[in-house]
Amino acid sequence: MKRWQWAVRLLTRCMWFRATLFCLFAVGLAMVGALLGHMISYEFAAKVGAKSVDNILNVLASSMLAVTTFSLTAMVSAYAGATSNITPRAVQLLVDDTTAQNALATFLGSFLFAVVGIIALSTGLYGETGRVILFAGTILVIALIIVTFLRWIEHITRFGRVGDTIERVERAATQAVRAMAQRPRFGEKERRAVPSGATCIHHNGIGRITHVDTPQLAEVAKEIGGEITLSALPGTFVDPARVIAWTTVRLDDRQMRRIREAFTVSNNRAFDHDPRFGLVVLSEIGSRALSPAVNDPGTAIAVLEAGTRVLAAILSHDPEERDDPFPGVHVPAFAFSDLLEDLYRPLARDGAGTVELGIRLQKSLAALAAIEPQARQDCMFEAADALARAQSQLASPTDADRLRTVHDRIKQHADR
Repeated sequence: MKRWQWAVRLLTRCMWFRATLFCLFAVGLAMVGALLGHMISYEFAAKVGAKSVDNILNVLASSMLAVTTFSLTAMVSAYAGATSNITPRAVQLLVDDTTAQNALATFLGSFLFAVVGIIALSTGLYGETGRVILFAGTILVIALIIVTFLRWIEHITRFGRVGDTIERVERAATQAVRAMAQRPRFGEKERRAVPSGATCIHHNGIGRITHVDTPQLAEVAKEIGGEITLSALPGTFVDPARVIAWTTVRLDDRQMRRIREAFTVSNNRAFDHDPRFGLVVLSEIGSRALSPAVNDPGTAIAVLEAGTRVLAAILSHDPEERDDPFPGVHVPAFAFSDLLEDLYRPLARDGAGTVELGIRLQKSLAALAAIEPQARQDCMFEAADALARAQSQLASPTDADRLRTVHDRIKQHADR
């Protein structure tokens, strides 16, 4: 995805964007009657009874402002609840919710439509025939309000709840998996060294990479007739000393600037191209649920299952099926063990004294090992670490023996 496409996507997610579009549409609809009113006959206007539009617009103007205020208050309350009770990192997914934005835009736009219509009527801009078009537009707006309000009532019952937030994080992480250009690397961690004499590119900013303009990198690679290797992927923290890409071909200042501009650096991580961030956020939700103040193992188990589905999607992902290959750009593989640590390590640490969570964790790792045989070593290492943490925290010897039995059975099955 090019950088301008990424910028447009971020723009359309802004809460004010949809509201602005709907408000412009509402103003335009209110003014259409003044421009096309001469096309309606006076007799037809009298039969339709468009004079009642004054009262309808007054009702809309008074009610829609209250509904807009109520909806905005409900959204802010959901954001505050998610920040304090779930995790602040998941709030952005609530802010980007299209249903909530459409509801707010519809109610605010309807209020503005009514106000503009009342002002135009008071000035005599419509005339008797122009009222027909305004009346038809009002009926259309009312129908849209009813549909939006019914959807909003159903949506607000679960908006910002723990289960809803977990589903949002899982969905965002799974969508990020589909955009990956590489499969994970299994076994021992290794760091690919930059060859001596290679041209290294650094970024001037300090923050997290949120997007990489791979098409632009491919254009530079074609221009120089060589390969550009990325050293930093979305989610990586960079600074002026961190190498973000390198190539064995000499580059001029313009080419180095184009490579540097292909990396978007922000203060915060984003979900779109960083599935690892989704796993981190899921583990944060689970850790908070396991805290003594909350003590909700059921939520931690739900997080564990959601994260397992994301990891299973990563193992099943085939980058060759993508329709946008970019020759000349080499994307290094990431360590699968890092993903396991991001999800399972915090849950194994904070839920070490909960046997239900421990058993579910062992079975989840066994399921991943069954999906990808190459991941067995990493999965069994994480399972052994979780077992060791639980053995020292479980108060009941019976629970400890049960967890040990499950782990041994899974290990024997994996070694076959």
